[in-house]
Amino acid sequence: MAEKYGSEDRAALLADVAQMYYLEDKSQAEIARVVGVTRSMVSRMLKEARDKGIVEVRIHRSLRLEPDLETALVNRFKLKEALVVGLPKASDVHLLDYLGLAGKNYLKPHLVPDIILGLSWGTSVSAVINRMDMPEPLQCKIVQLVGALGAQNNSYDGHALVSQLVEKLGGEGYYLNAPFLCTDSTTAESVLETPSIKEAISWGRKAQIALVGVGSTKPNYSSYYLAGYVSRKELNQLRKEGAVGDVCGLHFDIDGRDVCGDFCERMVTIRKVDLLAIPLRLGIAGGDGKVEAILGALRGGFINVLVTDGSTARNILALVGE
Repeated sequence: MAEKYGSEDRAALLADVAQMYYLEDKSQAEIARVVGVTRSMVSRMLKEARDKGIVEVRIHRSLRLEPDLETALVNRFKLKEALVVGLPKASDVHLLDYLGLAGKNYLKPHLVPDIILGLSWGTSVSAVINRMDMPEPLQCKIVQLVGALGAQNNSYDGHALVSQLVEKLGGEGYYLNAPFLCTDSTTAESVLETPSIKEAISWGRKAQIALVGVGSTKPNYSSYYLAGYVSRKELNQLRKEGAVGDVCGLHFDIDGRDVCGDFCERMVTIRKVDLLAIPLRLGIAGGDGKVEAILGALRGGFINVLVTDGSTARNILALVGE
């Protein structure tokens, strides 16, 4: 058998090993004897199969919602709806998975033929898309609302997320093929006048749903800073001006007031007036580092549906005295 597998394509070998282990319930020792390798080699092959996407692991979580917190958030911030997921103490990775599942559960019934859906970027939006599934292709338009962040952020960059969702849903993708942040306002204005960019911006204005994350300006939580897209100096300046967070790069203070200045003039992103005109603005965010940012987003009307976790919801309500 070793000779057989040695002559075959590596991917086929990994698939065979994975099938024996996951579908045929063979032990690693049994597989090692069949393939003609050591048990430790089989273990490495199984890991390689997962890393290369030959094996996909999907965990089916059950959600426990907290309706009292949902009602409190809806009433306090005049939201269309809130989904608050009750969680055991979990790592950020588990938190994102729960929020992604809750976000998918809320979004999926709204995905009807000819819908125009706008996407921002980030790990929370990515978590929703990772969970998304549709039984049949959907005729829809999926629009990138925020310019590209660079190759190092490909897994949760807006361009990549639009591509992933188009692959899962079908339909057409519209891309902002430009950097999120330009060196100066003149360059940004010129980029925004590019025909392909103008077309994508135009479709973004027509969106019926926006799926967005909520960013924080805290250095330990700011995706822009941690990804190297803004300097510590720029981040400190935003914080000095009162910025606690952003939606689609549009920064605001804890009361939801615009705090952007020169930074906003350099961005290639949907404008606030256009974002707020989108009827359903679904924000996915949670965690201790996002509490002030989510509060600012709620007060500023940047989102009108919130998916978060119980701890974050309680901290937001405590911050406003409820």
